[in-house]
Amino acid sequence: MIRTEMLLSGLTLVTERMDDARSVCIGFWVGTGARDEGATQAGASHFLEHLLFKGTPERSPSDIAEAVDEVGGDFNAFTTKEYTSFYIRLLAEHLPLGLDILSDIMWKPALRPTDLEAERQVILDEILMHADEPSDEAAEQSSALLFPDHPLGREVLGTQESVAAMSADRIRDFFALHYRPGNMVVAVAGDLDHRVVADGLESRFSGPAGGATPERQPPDDKVEPLRVTRRATEQAHVVLASRSVNRFDRRRYALAVVNHVLGGGLSSRLFQEIRERRGLAYSVWSERVAYHDAGSVSVGMGTSPEHVAEVLDIVSTELELLGAEGITERELVIAKGNLRAETLLACEDSGARMSRIGAGMLLHGEVLTVDEVLARVEALTLDEIHATAAELVAAPRTLSVVGPFDDSDFDPSRLGLG
Repeated sequence: MIRTEMLLSGLTLVTERMDDARSVCIGFWVGTGARDEGATQAGASHFLEHLLFKGTPERSPSDIAEAVDEVGGDFNAFTTKEYTSFYIRLLAEHLPLGLDILSDIMWKPALRPTDLEAERQVILDEILMHADEPSDEAAEQSSALLFPDHPLGREVLGTQESVAAMSADRIRDFFALHYRPGNMVVAVAGDLDHRVVADGLESRFSGPAGGATPERQPPDDKVEPLRVTRRATEQAHVVLASRSVNRFDRRRYALAVVNHVLGGGLSSRLFQEIRERRGLAYSVWSERVAYHDAGSVSVGMGTSPEHVAEVLDIVSTELELLGAEGITERELVIAKGNLRAETLLACEDSGARMSRIGAGMLLHGEVLTVDEVLARVEALTLDEIHATAAELVAAPRTLSVVGPFDDSDFDPSRLGLG
C-alpha cells in the first residue's frame, strides 16, 4: 500500500509497505541537480553529495560508518542532472537508526572547510578517472552536443576549474537555498508503519522551513551535429543520439518499446545485427533519458576503428527502417513482456521500490501503481509506436566520437546529423 502525506515540517512523505519484507529503505530526494547550478557553481550538487557523508557536529564520518556497518546496512547517494538522492537500507528493526543518520546529515551537516579541501581532491581525481575512460567521455560529449550552451549539456561532476574554485561559502549558500523541505521528498519502502515513519521524521526535523523546486529554463531546439575527440585508443567509442520527449509526455511509454526494439535488449535489432551476426562490437546499446522539459535517445558502442563506418551505416539503416515501417507484432510482444518483467522484478526489493516511489513523487508529483504503469504499456498499439518511431528518426542527430579520428573522417549529411 502506498501512502503520501505532507508533514508539518513541509516535507513530502511517501511510503510503501511490503508485507513480506524484513528490510526498510529510506531515501531523501532533493529536487536539485547539476542543471540547477550556475556556471560558477558547476559540480556543487555532486560536491555536496560527498560532503554530507563527512558527518555532523555530533557524528564523525567514522561514527556514521561504524553505526551502519554494525547493523549490516547499505548507505549511499547519487547525483543526477535534476535531483540528488541519499538513502540507507537496513533491517526494519533498525528504522530509528536510519532516520537518525539521514536526518542528521540532511539538516545539520558539518560542511567543514577541512572536509571540503579533502573532498575537492577526491572529486578532481574522479573527474580525471572519467577522462581516462573513453566510453564515459563519448557519452558526456554526446550530452554536450544534444544540449549545447545549456546546463543539461554539462557534466554532473563539474569541471576541474569549477571544482578547484569551489569555496566553502559557495557550498554553504547552495545548501541553504536548495536543501529545504519544500524541495524534498522522503520515500520509505519495506516493513514499516507509515505513522511511525511520519512521526519519526517530524521529531527529528531541525532544518529551516520553506524552500521550493528550482525554476528552470528549457533548452532551445539547437543541437551541435558532430564532435570528434582524437585519442590513440584501441577501440573507437561512438554515440549517435537524437532529442526526444520529456518525462511528462505520454509517448514515453511508446518510446520505451522503441528503445527496447532498437538496442535495449538481447533480441534488439542492433545487438543482433552488430554483435551476433557480424561480430563488429562487444558492447552495443541504446537508452532513453527523460528530463523535465526535454529528452533523448542514444545509441552507443565500442568497436575497432576500421569498423566504425560500417557500424554507423548499420545504425543509420536500422533507424530509417524503424521510422519507415515501425516494428513487428512479434517485437511488440517481446518488448511488452520485457518491460512488464523488468517492472515486476524491481518490486521484489525494498531499495528499488523506494526509488520508484521517491522518483515518482519528486519528478511527477504522484506515484502510479505498478498495475497502472503496466496497463499503459499493455495498451500500446503498433500505430502509436510507429508514429513515435517516425518522430524520433526525423529528429536531427548528433554524433560523438572518441578515438583515432578527426572531424573530416565523418560526413554529417550521410549520417543525418544536425
